[in-house]
Amino acid sequence: MKKVLSVLVVLLLSMAILPMSKSTQAVSESEDTIIIYGASLTDEQKEQVRKSLNITDRDAIREYIVTGEDYARYIDGNPSSNMFSSAKIEIQEPNKGLSIHIVTPENITQVTSDMYANALLTAGVDSATVEIASPVQVTGHSALTGIYKAYDEDGEELDKDRMELANEELNVATDLADKEGLSQEKVSELLTEIKKEIADQKPATKEDVERIVKEQLDNLKIELNDADREMLINLFEKMRDLNIDFSKVKKELEDIASTIQDKLDDLGLDAGFWEKVANFFKELFQAIGNFFKGLFD
Repeated sequence: MKKVLSVLVVLLLSMAILPMSKSTQAVSESEDTIIIYGASLTDEQKEQVRKSLNITDRDAIREYIVTGEDYARYIDGNPSSNMFSSAKIEIQEPNKGLSIHIVTPENITQVTSDMYANALLTAGVDSATVEIASPVQVTGHSALTGIYKAYDEDGEELDKDRMELANEELNVATDLADKEGLSQEKVSELLTEIKKEIADQKPATKEDVERIVKEQLDNLKIELNDADREMLINLFEKMRDLNIDFSKVKKELEDIASTIQDKLDDLGLDAGFWEKVANFFKELFQAIGNFFKGLFD
C-alpha cells in the first residue's frame, strides 16, 4: 500500500509540474517596444493588460490606442467594432523572424498564435516579436489591426491590399477551425503547407493553385465540402494575383510548420498520457476497494 501511495504522489507532482514547460519568456521592455490598447478597454482593464504583458516601466515604451476607425482604415472592418484585444510589439530588424505569444489564451477564443503568424506573413510582417492579451473573452481578430497600427506609427507602411487579404485569411482559418473534425492546429498546418508549396512551385494559373490545394488536402487527409474548398482556393488565388512571394519567408513558414507539428505531437502525447492517468486511478481505486473488502471479509 505504501508503494502505491508513493507512486500516486510522484504522479501528482509530475502532473503539477508538466504545464510549466509551456511557459514563454516575456518580451523585454525597450525604447523599441510598442503597446497598442483596444479602445473599448476601461482604465482598470488597461491596467490588467499591462500586468498580463508584464509592463513595469511605461516611460520605456510607446503607447497607442487602436479604434474601430483604425479597423475600417486598415482592413475595411466595421468602424463600430468593439476593440479589446491589445498587443505588445517589438519591431525587429529584417530577417529576424516572427515570434507570436498569446499571453491570455483563455480570452482569445478563435485565433491561435500560428494563425496570427500566417496572417502577418501574408500582410508583409516577417520580423517582429508580439505578445497579445485581452482582459475579456474576444475572438482575437482585431489584434491584427493593432499590429498594423504599430507598424504605421513606427513609420513602416504596409500594403493595404495585403493587410485586407491577411484579415480574410484569418477569417478563413477560424471558419475552417469551426468545422467538425478540424482543429485549429490542423487548419494552421494546412495553410502553412499550401504557402510552402506556393513558394516552391510558383503557380502561374488558378488551376495550379487548385492542384496545390488539392494535394495538401490529400496529404493531410482533410476533407472539405465544395464551398469550403472553393473558399480556400479563392484565398490563395488572391495571393497569387497580388504576387506575394512566399519564397522570401520560407524559413518563417518552416518555423511555423515545426511549431505546429510540435503542438500536434503534444496533443497526441497528452491524449495517451491522460488515458494512462485514468487507467491508473481506475486500477488504484479498484485495489483500494479490494484492500478494504479484504479487511472486512
